[in-house]
Amino acid sequence: MTDSTITPRSGGRIAGRATTEGTARYRQRFAGKLATDHLALGADLWLSSLGIGTYLGDPVPEHDSGYRDSVIATVRSGCNVIDSAINYRFQRSERNIGEALRALTAGGVGREEIVVATKGGFIPFDGEYPRDPAGWMGEAIFSAGIASRDEVVANCHIITPRYLESQIEWSRANLGLDTIDIYYLHNPETQLQEVERPEFLMRARAAFEMLEGKVAAGVIGIYGMATWDGLRVPPNNPGHLSLKELLTVAEQVSGPDHHFRAIQLPVNLVMGEACLEPTQMTDGRLVSLLDAARAAGMVVMASGSLLQGRIIQALGPAFAARLPGTRTNAQRGLQVVRSVPGLATALVGMKQPSHVEENLFVASLPRMPGAEAVKILEECRRSR
Repeated sequence: MTDSTITPRSGGRIAGRATTEGTARYRQRFAGKLATDHLALGADLWLSSLGIGTYLGDPVPEHDSGYRDSVIATVRSGCNVIDSAINYRFQRSERNIGEALRALTAGGVGREEIVVATKGGFIPFDGEYPRDPAGWMGEAIFSAGIASRDEVVANCHIITPRYLESQIEWSRANLGLDTIDIYYLHNPETQLQEVERPEFLMRARAAFEMLEGKVAAGVIGIYGMATWDGLRVPPNNPGHLSLKELLTVAEQVSGPDHHFRAIQLPVNLVMGEACLEPTQMTDGRLVSLLDAARAAGMVVMASGSLLQGRIIQALGPAFAARLPGTRTNAQRGLQVVRSVPGLATALVGMKQPSHVEENLFVASLPRMPGAEAVKILEECRRSR
């Protein structure tokens, strides 16, 4: 990877952010080595169809080094999407990514070629689970003036601008970056456990106003929501999130050129609601989340693509026969998810370089026809 220069640093952090030109250069780097449709344009960035997630694992040195090495191997193998959250492994996953990014940029990979996403909203601890969690929160959060006790929802979640600003700064320090490419509000539907929908939308508006300011300041690239249930459950569910309502909030804050442009939610062989269930209202009719996001020009990434490996254990020979070129059940599960129409990237947790080698083999294969991927998800739903 000698065609890009070492990225300069600013204040001890890596300067710059992912760009259209940089990610296009990354795509060209792997031309002829990986499938031509592996990297596709979304949110003005060339995004790999597979990305590395960093959720699983214990707060131990073994998993620290595993994630660091896996992120390096992922980027060097042709996948440029890295996903984390400040609360993953008590901030250690972000720090492991930071170590990997320093090694990658020192080795000639341009910062502008890599797309780094993280999330805020949950209360993170620092390095390990504290002996006195309440005492830790009292000192690190409440006494520090980051949030007040009455702003905490479900004993774990805060989305006030003041709190999120602090989390963004913690994440930038952990990652060693000047700019975070995609910043998600993490499972914002958690707020609906304790507040009414009008209050939730007011809180979302306040968060969006702050995030638009961070975009203008170059602290983040775009922002969005990473949800588990909110966008895939029906409108009559108390935890339902309406993409139309959220887009309206973003437009009220910053007009049609707002930067609320990204969504993350689970898509896998047993959770196909994003493309199968009409949960979102668009132009007076209910459509799937992926259809609604496509109409809004948003980029969508799949979390839980293998549901922590539990899905692949049940796949038999008949399933393998439908996915020629794949070698393992993990590859088959990823091939289906990355081929769902409207999905930019299938995220998969990889804390060992051997997992990277197995899973990223799929990048050498063309995505399967989208209709076939949806058909498989429909069949899996009927078989449950």
